[in-house]
Amino acid sequence: MPHESLTTDHKALTINLDQRRYGTFAEIGAGQEVVRWFFRVGGAAGTIAKSMSAYDMAVSDAIYGECERYVCRPRLESMLNHEHSLNISRLQESRGDTTCFFAFADTVSARNYKGTNECHGWMGVKFQAHPRDEDSQIIVHVRMLDLENALQQEALGIVGVNLLYGAFFLNHEPDQLIESMLDNLTTRRIEIDMIEFSGIAFRHVDNRVMSLRLVQLGLSNAAMFSASGEVLQPSEVLYKKPILVERGSFRPVTHVNVDMLHSAQEKFAAEPGVAGEPVVSLMEITMHNLQTSDGQGNGAIDLRDFLARADVLAACGTTVLISDYFEYYRLAAYLARYTKKKIGITMGAASLCQLFDEKYYSGLDGGILESFGRLFKNDLKLYIYPLKDKVTGQLTTADNLQVAPELKKLYEYLIQRGCIEPLNNYNPNYLSIFSRDVLQQIKSGDPSWSEHVPQEVADVIRRRGFFGYKRTAAEREEK
Repeated sequence: MPHESLTTDHKALTINLDQRRYGTFAEIGAGQEVVRWFFRVGGAAGTIAKSMSAYDMAVSDAIYGECERYVCRPRLESMLNHEHSLNISRLQESRGDTTCFFAFADTVSARNYKGTNECHGWMGVKFQAHPRDEDSQIIVHVRMLDLENALQQEALGIVGVNLLYGAFFLNHEPDQLIESMLDNLTTRRIEIDMIEFSGIAFRHVDNRVMSLRLVQLGLSNAAMFSASGEVLQPSEVLYKKPILVERGSFRPVTHVNVDMLHSAQEKFAAEPGVAGEPVVSLMEITMHNLQTSDGQGNGAIDLRDFLARADVLAACGTTVLISDYFEYYRLAAYLARYTKKKIGITMGAASLCQLFDEKYYSGLDGGILESFGRLFKNDLKLYIYPLKDKVTGQLTTADNLQVAPELKKLYEYLIQRGCIEPLNNYNPNYLSIFSRDVLQQIKSGDPSWSEHVPQEVADVIRRRGFFGYKRTAAEREEK
């Protein structure tokens, strides 16, 4: 069903007029911007048990417990748990049979007087979908993009109302709930780079799919989740850490993918400023790599295929980044937003050859020179895995890569400067493995496919029937 956008006034009034909803608003950092909507539209006495702001740090600690930072997920969760439990203990006996209790909270850093701070915040709601129901919860992380404090506060209030309306009336349709989060806003004002559903109302929700939806709908350009499927907030994972990324389709993950990352990790760990530091290693899938033709010229995403890739990456124990950054310089800028430490990207020689194809930079005034200026400006380094020709057996490496004659001097300069480094610590036994060949072997029933992937990946593919794998009769019986 197409999503119907409602005004913020309409949403707030609908909640106020719903006699089942009753709860608390606790907001820190940007004023009581969300609860203000409910007071303004009328009927708030039927919805609001308490509204509060604990601005002073000592006061906040006294209520919610001490915390290293005040704009962080642990602070938000302590606020939600404390306020919701108070509602239950104080009001359950008198009105629990007819009331769905909730607690809304946010902790936000809006634009300061000098404009020097990161403008972001955590926001969430803990609620009962039905009277005396088990709790459900939604947590989001937002980045406020307006340049004025007042506008940031306004946007925060709108997205908070959207979150509450979605939790109460769209919890059975999480896709629509996510789409509604930017009602009466635009992506130029608010970015939502993390959303997590939990509890009884969302017991069938896969948060990895919800992360994908954020990027697919344009609410964020990137989302991240761990090997266990836990949704991660990028700034908390990447903050002030060296970062190494491998981009790929991972359909499926092969020995080459794993060897490429391990080889790059070994080189990266020896870089000045990286040695001894905890490195964040990511495997990245772009939306371009996830999209398939739907027969009408549009890019469609097969969710089963996406989850298959996510599961085989999880089997390898890797953190996954989903991004809409097809151009590497945009990926580099995104990562540099969170760290001043070294950033590395590892890729095959074939991908490096594409990187020097000028057709990809027609949209930039400065063409390929502008692209590379952006890519390498923060001391970023590329680690290149060799490519073996199937017919001749010849290796293409960063040292002998052939680029267009007019780009040869540029390429040599980047090599000499150390921006591009060949990986010479690879396993030569893996060079004849190509993901597309392994995928075809899986689909055709050629059992040799399992020799080309890690054992844990092969186990997942067999157990789940991924990538067109046809289970044997014995495997079906075992399941």
